[in-house]
Amino acid sequence: MTFVYVPPIDPPVILHEDARIIVVDKPSGLLSVPGRGEDKADCLIARLAVMFPDVLLVHRLDLDTSGVMVFARDKETQVNLSQQFEKRLTKKLYVARLHGSVAGESGTVDLPLIVDWPNRPRQHVNHETGRPSQTDWQVTWRSDTETRVNLMPVTGRTHQLRVHMMAMGHPILGDPLYAEPSEHTRLMLHAELLRLRHPDTGRSITFTAPAPF
Repeated sequence: MTFVYVPPIDPPVILHEDARIIVVDKPSGLLSVPGRGEDKADCLIARLAVMFPDVLLVHRLDLDTSGVMVFARDKETQVNLSQQFEKRLTKKLYVARLHGSVAGESGTVDLPLIVDWPNRPRQHVNHETGRPSQTDWQVTWRSDTETRVNLMPVTGRTHQLRVHMMAMGHPILGDPLYAEPSEHTRLMLHAELLRLRHPDTGRSITFTAPAPF
């Protein structure tokens, strides 16, 4: 099936703004940055640039993932925040709905990941050439057919949470790449919490956006 990019039309939801940072609740279906081709020019950072011409990228969320993203407003802040992500000084918590009933209450997935070149943008587990990747998980609710979990990525690989959940045998519901087709109209993955140190004060600050599912 050919992918057609139809981003949501609602304006960005601003969670916080000051002289150094902008924090936004990204909707599912909107690119973080422009994709290839004019038809994929509409994206979150382009929309923010209309309101904040100084906006700079720090990190990304997948097209299908919603939730909290932080942007910088100057180069110094961009470097500061990027280093926090690189040195794992930030805390990220995602909420996901998984297929099936997960056994156990919590655990860690430790599987190396790398791009699956013949099938890109898919990623896959590769114990020879993959990059170390770890995800902590905790069950918050389950039924016979579905499990709701909190996911805490230790590393930040592309599609990490999606591939790790698939490797557990419980793909994220609505995942167009790693799950079976379903009635869900979106990927059930949401970045609910982001904690970082403010570049001005160095104090820890937490931003949250409740999952819309």
